[in-house]
Amino acid sequence: MKTPAELLTEHGPREAMDYDVVVVGAGPAGLATAIRLKQLNAELSVVVLEKGSEPGAHILSGAVMDPRAMNELFPDWKERGAPLNQPVTGDEVLFLSEDGHRATPPWLLPECFHNQGMFVVRLGAVTKWLGEQAEALGVEIFPGFTAAEILYDEQGAVRGVATGHMGIGKDGQPHEGFQLGMELRGKYTVFAEGARGHLGKQLISQFQLDKGRDPQSYALGVKELWEVPADKARPGHVVHTAGWPMDEHTYGGGFLYHLEGNKVTLGFVTGLDYQNPWISPFEEMQRWKTHPAIRQHLEGGKRIGYGARAITAGGLLSLPKLVFPGGALVGCDAGTLNAARIKGSHAAIKTGMLVAEAIVPALAAGRSADELTAYLEAFEKSWLFEELNASRNFKQWFKQGNTVGTVMTGIEQWLLPKLGFKSPPWTIHRKAGDHTRLHAASQVPRIKYPKPDNVLTFDRLSSVFVSNTNHEENQPAHLTLKDASVPMAINLSRYAGPESRYCPAGVYEYVKNSDGSDRLQINAQNCVHCKTCDIKDPTQNIVWVTPEGGGGPNYAGM
Repeated sequence: MKTPAELLTEHGPREAMDYDVVVVGAGPAGLATAIRLKQLNAELSVVVLEKGSEPGAHILSGAVMDPRAMNELFPDWKERGAPLNQPVTGDEVLFLSEDGHRATPPWLLPECFHNQGMFVVRLGAVTKWLGEQAEALGVEIFPGFTAAEILYDEQGAVRGVATGHMGIGKDGQPHEGFQLGMELRGKYTVFAEGARGHLGKQLISQFQLDKGRDPQSYALGVKELWEVPADKARPGHVVHTAGWPMDEHTYGGGFLYHLEGNKVTLGFVTGLDYQNPWISPFEEMQRWKTHPAIRQHLEGGKRIGYGARAITAGGLLSLPKLVFPGGALVGCDAGTLNAARIKGSHAAIKTGMLVAEAIVPALAAGRSADELTAYLEAFEKSWLFEELNASRNFKQWFKQGNTVGTVMTGIEQWLLPKLGFKSPPWTIHRKAGDHTRLHAASQVPRIKYPKPDNVLTFDRLSSVFVSNTNHEENQPAHLTLKDASVPMAINLSRYAGPESRYCPAGVYEYVKNSDGSDRLQINAQNCVHCKTCDIKDPTQNIVWVTPEGGGGPNYAGM
């Protein structure tokens, strides 16, 4: 199998295009970056690369959106037709037992759980709209192109990215549709790939951006979209749950939001620091739907969409340094989601605006490929920093159990503000990454999940089908192993093959060889690009790399 570098040597050189700014990722952060750049200087050349088939195709979120950053980016967003159509009309926070629940009185809810003035949105639709606004301003958007490689100059500064080669077969050899990737070179490059970005991960390592920071923490969100009978519809109603089916030492919770048009978006979030290797986040989501408090919203309805995505949850203490020579990290590529509020799109948009506001004067001064320290300074003075600082201990408390986490969240997010504190007077750190947390399978109880009924609960393969996931089959697998012996020698023997359970798309499957031995089969065509395997694999042996552009899910309406 030829490596990309060997193919470049044989077929190169690559075509190159030069821009003032290259943006990787057409999500809310990347598009806000591009939009703000053009708002401040319409003459700048700006390009955005997007691995999905169009902006929004790979976007997955709840989502209840705080419009604060959107108000700043487009004060006239309503007149422009932004799809923020459904205001929140009511909040419920429920603590579930196996067959009952307890509602939190509104007066006892911390401010972070109040959603008045927010909107229940399909974030994919919002992202598509942002893409249209960007193109109207003159931004070039290249959908269906993956940023596969970081380009560096002679001094080691980032000078852009290269797209992946197209038309390579499973055997690593180019076929008749082969096309070399293209270099997109920028005076600055902004990375907005979302949680656990493929290139962002490399940059954090290359420039030691996480030095002195807590390890990043993640969760997996498994989501469905339902159409329900008109008499079940409660447009704008927001439900969050804690408790069952999670045990005391597993972080997680559910969300259920009523959209307009008799649609309900719902999902379950499982912290990827869980300890029991028998846990299946997908199955936990299916089990959660059977609770009477959730089932009542869905009975008589039909599931019409499915998806899954890892989210960053470490907060401010896990945030890497946001800049490096030649570029910056924004949004969830950095980890700016506020887990306490279960919101990240407003943070993504704000970081995109802040980095753009640092780039424009830098370019005007003739600078390039240096560190955008003005972005760091502006971030630390922003309302977003203040918001993240107030909830900086949120995930750390839950490492000590859900009871401690709940109590301390109440103290920090409800009591302390009433006493005049903008942020807690103490800081709690964590030292271990999520992948280090698994116990041996023999040391913990095995979990037996019920079979799906195909009415309320479903299996993974039928779920992947409604995610509209598709990959060109004749291409190298984008889920790679550093050492092919590790799955059997360690993952299967010690942890009972956790990748066969934590993957929400049935990508990893242990099968028997003809001689009765086991092997790991990777069904890469099922991958929904959630990045869970790259995060949770206990030996960090699985590495997610970019497939051919345009492949993956197509989250229509999600």
